[in-house]
Amino acid sequence: MEQQLTRIAVKIGSNVLTRRDGTLDVTRMSALVDQVAELHKAGVEVILVSSGAVASGRSEIHPTKKLDSVDQRQLFSAVGQAKLINRYYELFREHGIPVGQVLTMKENFATRRHYLNQKNCMTVMLENGVIPIVNENDTISVSELMFTDNDELSGLIASMMDVQALIILSNIDGIYNGSPADPSSEVIREIEHGKDLSSYIQTSKSSFGRGGMLTKTNIARKVADEGITVIIANGKRDNILVNILRNEESRMKDEEPSSDMTAQHNSSFFIPHSSLKYTRFIPAPQPVSSVKKWIAHSEGFAKGELHINDCATQVLTSDKAVSILPIGIIDVRGEFEKDDIVRIIDFEGNPVGVGKANCSSEQAREAMGKHGKKPVVHYDYLYIE
Repeated sequence: MEQQLTRIAVKIGSNVLTRRDGTLDVTRMSALVDQVAELHKAGVEVILVSSGAVASGRSEIHPTKKLDSVDQRQLFSAVGQAKLINRYYELFREHGIPVGQVLTMKENFATRRHYLNQKNCMTVMLENGVIPIVNENDTISVSELMFTDNDELSGLIASMMDVQALIILSNIDGIYNGSPADPSSEVIREIEHGKDLSSYIQTSKSSFGRGGMLTKTNIARKVADEGITVIIANGKRDNILVNILRNEESRMKDEEPSSDMTAQHNSSFFIPHSSLKYTRFIPAPQPVSSVKKWIAHSEGFAKGELHINDCATQVLTSDKAVSILPIGIIDVRGEFEKDDIVRIIDFEGNPVGVGKANCSSEQAREAMGKHGKKPVVHYDYLYIE
């Protein structure tokens, strides 16, 4: 098949890998590995972000006393992660494909140096034909420092690794225009930039996952704004990954005037677009720089705040490429060093963006309100929400 998507991230949710009793669904896992192996052999680099460690450990351990949720999570994930990665290792080995484990934490994305270290590690793996299997290190993550769930982690990984598409596999077909339980509801096939979905989204969380559809939508929006196609699909459907990729490639060909339509449908298991259900977030036409991608996902690591005046807010939210100058700053809150992440707050107290500080909080306070000073946050290191 003609290769147009060369690098993708696939997030496999806990509800895809978990049976009703909370244990690991090895049959489903094996089917997904077969699909990833097929894509890998066709030349697509795949990064897997996989949940399932807790489910994997749940059937192995039967605690003698009642544990609180954090203890339980740490115990099950410690045992389950070893079992999960071993299962992946064995399944991929049948296809002759090596895999590597990447366990990460939210703090590992907080500094540019840690961020680039992780990026380098996964780049080396991909260059050597190894499939990275990424998960949060639940054994040492405490609740306030945890990712919302693996959707948030997959968004960070997709952004960091410059993938062309992020595919989030859940246990429903996509985002519906009503309750998924309502027979009259339909899957929204495409979501354009800026479309308000608040009336559609169900805020209830899935039984095994930490995040609901609202989290998925927010992450998808942010990643799509960075020029990456985001797809939410049902991981329990047969051959879903292969069908999505063929569909996306046929879409690309359809957009080319001289496409050869016969080559698109020569696979016996290819399901044409009309009958294949999933939600696709249309990516922004202009991809953003890698450093801006890091900053876009860094809000949770902000060390301080820059409050700006009315004039600076108007200029910042216009189409102009502008930096944050001391003249427009009316307050500096928190203590930060040069290169730390800071939140940008408008004159009404609303957060409008995040950026990398060009100086310390002390220097920012000294320069505040003055003309002719260097930017406190340069445009190249600024992300406006």
